[in-house]
Amino acid sequence: MSAPTIDAPTISSAIIGDVEDRVRALCERHARRLPFHGWHHVGFVRDKAVEFAAANGSDVPVVAVAALVHDVNYLVRRNSAAAAGSGLRRRLLADAGVPRPTVDWIDAIVDEAEMRTRHRGISREAQALSDADTLFKALPVTPVVLAHRYLTENNVTLRELADKIVGEQCDVHDEGFYFYSPAAAAQYSRWASANLQLWRCIKESLDDPTVERLLAAVG
Repeated sequence: MSAPTIDAPTISSAIIGDVEDRVRALCERHARRLPFHGWHHVGFVRDKAVEFAAANGSDVPVVAVAALVHDVNYLVRRNSAAAAGSGLRRRLLADAGVPRPTVDWIDAIVDEAEMRTRHRGISREAQALSDADTLFKALPVTPVVLAHRYLTENNVTLRELADKIVGEQCDVHDEGFYFYSPAAAAQYSRWASANLQLWRCIKESLDDPTVERLLAAVG
């Protein structure tokens, strides 16, 4: 979905603050359920999405709010797609006073930015959100400090996570739109390449029976 054809009211700083308070409260209330997608993730993605939105000329307040609500699906169902959070996302935005056309727009941006389905032609707002969320995945510290949290949060095995990362991200990387922002691509592509190579190696290593026995012993 593109930006509304009608003039959508500007999202005020008060409304943005209200959305932030609501999402932060949810993250803190359900912190044990969100060891990976908790407020630390949401805050990072929001901050970087705002930065990318300002650079690419998209609607910064809309991107900021989209980033705040982009992962509420993990409160609805483990290991789910963004669309699973649409109902909760819409209620949060409406309760904070976001106008209905803008709620529709934000909901569409979140779906559009999702890694497994995104494409070259997504909107600038979705590009800014996607680049911020993708950067969190590509950070050199993520597989070291946070990957085990993803396994716990979503009740998946290391093999399932490796299959997901390689299956969803490698083609996008190889086709040249892992990052949409040229500046982000220039600054972070080396991290992304190293991260994806690591996950390819992890995937390969899990086919070694000796590695399987090792993981079973320490697991």
